Amino acid sequence: MKNFKKVIAPAVIVCAIMSCNNKEAMKNENPTSLFPKENRLPKDWFTGEAFLSPLVVNDKNNEFSAGAVTFEVGARTNWHTHPKGQVLIVTEGFGFYQEKDKPAQVIKKGDVVNIPENIEHWHGASASTSMTHIAITNFKNDVQVNWLEPVTDEEFNNVNTEK
Repeated sequence: MKNFKKVIAPAVIVCAIMSCNNKEAMKNENPTSLFPKENRLPKDWFTGEAFLSPLVVNDKNNEFSAGAVTFEVGARTNWHTHPKGQVLIVTEGFGFYQEKDKPAQVIKKGDVVNIPENIEHWHGASASTSMTHIAITNFKNDVQVNWLEPVTDEEFNNVNTEK
């Protein structure tokens, strides 16, 4: 029985330590998130931390691509257009969609945004909440997006204070 206690006591301590470390790691991941944060998106086209989880690729069967994009708090796209349009389906969180020279729209879980072709716009998380959406983007002559200038901090902050 003494040997049993000598083996069990350290094993319990190791398990407790590992459990605490695992809880710390889990704080950084949303266990209820539908999509993992797979590929960090380029800073050339995004402000803040944004990630892409590819879902459907453009191929001989699909003239579109689809991916889950996760925007951390304050993250957003640059201004951009799509030559053949885009659809956003918000799956988590809260953020904004704004067309050039128009008021921003609040977007939240369950919302669908149908973006017509060649409309200059941006989308992303709010200043206080992350946001994930599925982006379904059509191709026209192998082009799906035309990237423009970043959304300025002033533009972003104005949207967040208005809502």
